Amino acid sequence: MAWEYSEKTKQLFLDAVAGKPGTHLGEIENPDGIGEHGSIACGDALKFTFRVEKNDEDPTKDRIVETKYLTFGCTSAIAASEALCCILEDKKCTPIEALKVTNADIVEFLEGLPQQKIHCSVMGEEALQAAVLDWSRKRGVDLKALGIEIVDEVEEQEHDRIVCRCFSLTESYIRRKIKELNLRTIPEITAAIKAGGGCGACHHEPGGLQDILDDVWGEAGSRQEAVGSSNSANASISTLQMFGETSKPAVAPQPSEPVQDVAELSPYQFAKRIEQEIDTNIRPMLQKDGGDIEIIDIKGTLVYVTLRGACVGCAGATQTLKFIVEKALHDNVSDKVRVIQV
Repeated sequence: MAWEYSEKTKQLFLDAVAGKPGTHLGEIENPDGIGEHGSIACGDALKFTFRVEKNDEDPTKDRIVETKYLTFGCTSAIAASEALCCILEDKKCTPIEALKVTNADIVEFLEGLPQQKIHCSVMGEEALQAAVLDWSRKRGVDLKALGIEIVDEVEEQEHDRIVCRCFSLTESYIRRKIKELNLRTIPEITAAIKAGGGCGACHHEPGGLQDILDDVWGEAGSRQEAVGSSNSANASISTLQMFGETSKPAVAPQPSEPVQDVAELSPYQFAKRIEQEIDTNIRPMLQKDGGDIEIIDIKGTLVYVTLRGACVGCAGATQTLKFIVEKALHDNVSDKVRVIQV
């Protein structure tokens, strides 16, 4: 799948995966602020950290001087994370001022993103807010007293109803983003926050995405917008077809069996566990961005694979094998697994 990225987006991605000076892929040790958003099980996850130059008299005047990120995602996820770091370091802003940076600023910095990849910029904005919330707690800054309300997503997930089960997105989160981003249709919700982008069961089920849209905007308003957006959706499909891209529904990740000591498994059982993990969790993640993976051979704990589709020749292929394929096999099969590309 060949997404139409700007030259700036592609260059930021290539520089980041090559580890060029001035890029931000990594993690700050003992950060002043740390925020996470997304889930590796969903194919996109971002861990954002920053360090501040502290103001001993007034912590609200701390200045962000260093930023880094770790992300499990595609070209746009890496480029959007780079963009966020560049914006914050260029501004030399306080954490509170950093909250003014929105996903629209990230998209503008990248000189545009495909509609289907807008969620990567939203992921950056959400991780930034979580990091600022963490900083405020460490520095004793009362954000509410300053008129700032940041929702703790971890607490929200523990207490709120999950609407999109594929990506573990709550009703409160979806409602909030619908209002903030003026989302009027299910395709717009999926493009912005990925809700509904998996199995699709939450689209029209009771209490699902359409019901929430109807409640937020009124049934007539949301459904009129849906009709009006059909031409835009068709245009997007035509654009995908022009570039040889196809749109396939993502497969919801399925729970894996408990991890066993590899010594307890026969070679056949071990191979079947590897195949199950790849077929159930890893392959669907790669296919969402036009890639794929094929097992060539399994010798002991060495798993020989080859990447297919959009993953072929991708500069981030090494990171994909390390941080997605091998990590998933470590977590769900055995930490002795080593993945080798052939």
